[in-house]
Amino acid sequence: MNDFTVLHSPFFGHIGFEVLEWREGFVRIGIELQSFHLNRHGITHGGVMLALIDESGAAAGNWSGEPGHIRRSVTVDLNAHFTGRASAGRVTASARVVSQGRRIFFASSEIHDEGGTLLAFGSSTHRRSSE
Repeated sequence: MNDFTVLHSPFFGHIGFEVLEWREGFVRIGIELQSFHLNRHGITHGGVMLALIDESGAAAGNWSGEPGHIRRSVTVDLNAHFTGRASAGRVTASARVVSQGRRIFFASSEIHDEGGTLLAFGSSTHRRSSE
């Protein structure tokens, strides 16, 4: 199993993301919702959802089975569709690489609440900046 700490960034830690599973072409990232994750309507802020889609898509394509080897990428396109809402509990993003080349990869992400309700889904395109 790869060391999940390679995914840690100041933003990742600040917002409270936790890597639950990570392997070639797939990742699951969870977050326990806190009051600061909510918007003025008391539901998860869209920016938190977008960040989950972005981070999970990137992580799915940045797996390296080689210990100590860190892949990095930048997001070049991101889109999302919001289909539900959550105001408490754990939400989890699952992402898969759907296609990739040498430097560019495409990911598909879904976010669900604890009961399995789809809250958001999206796609992202990433360019690897190091191998």
